[in-house]
Amino acid sequence: MVARNNSIKSYNPTTPTLRHTHLVARVGMKKNRPLKSLLKKVKSHSGRNVRGVITVRHQGGGVKRMYRVIDFKMDKYNVPAKVVSIEYDPYRSANIALISYADGEKRYIICPEGLLVGNSVISGDNVEARVGNSMPLSSIPVGSEIYNIELTRGKGGALVRSAGNLAKLQSLDGKLALVKLPSGEVRYVEAGNYATIGRVGNAEWANRKLGKAGRSRYLGIRPSVRGMAMHAEQHPHGGGEGKGQVGRIGKDIWGNRRGTLTRNNKRTNKYIVTRRKGKKGYRKNG
Repeated sequence: MVARNNSIKSYNPTTPTLRHTHLVARVGMKKNRPLKSLLKKVKSHSGRNVRGVITVRHQGGGVKRMYRVIDFKMDKYNVPAKVVSIEYDPYRSANIALISYADGEKRYIICPEGLLVGNSVISGDNVEARVGNSMPLSSIPVGSEIYNIELTRGKGGALVRSAGNLAKLQSLDGKLALVKLPSGEVRYVEAGNYATIGRVGNAEWANRKLGKAGRSRYLGIRPSVRGMAMHAEQHPHGGGEGKGQVGRIGKDIWGNRRGTLTRNNKRTNKYIVTRRKGKKGYRKNG
């Protein structure tokens, strides 16, 4: 094994596969089993609904794994907690941190960048604006980097939870806070909603290269077949002799025209100031 940097590891090219494999190094992370009381089973449905019909393609197989119960609410207010360990989570791109409160209770939280074993975190209305601490948006200094942002008070963080992501608190306007999200969208969020200071860790996750098809299968990702490679009855792009698709409108596998709006929530449109990437609405595939 050859380390490219502190976060990415590569391998000596003893096989063609290893030549192109670059994975995230789990330096300083716990290597033994996770806390059993915070695990639960999640049944794999392989992208099928209750009738057994595939509704989400390219899912299935994969290694067995247990779900780690994450505390997105951090609702044990004004009780300090110490970081016991930082661990890998097979269900998400971000790493997780096991914290132990002063009364002995243990929980998993999303691990931010810079949080180390032995550090202390706390949640509350009037706590220090330090990495890992959770507090209302109204108590966070303007310009701060935040993640794990609530959309509904008390339901727990719903925005900005994947590896390397962050949002920025741009301004406070009475009962509303203006937040810029990783997608570029700028929207209002109620100032009483909680968020966590910092950015999600494990940013190098985006630079990994799985190296071989089998590693995708371990993750439960099945192959994706191009529509043009299918028969005519299987896909709107299928059939024909050659690659030409002159005059055809781009459609998905169900025959729906591409470019349709994927956001249709008029109730919350008033909170969005700027759409992501400057678009008037969210569009599918372009």
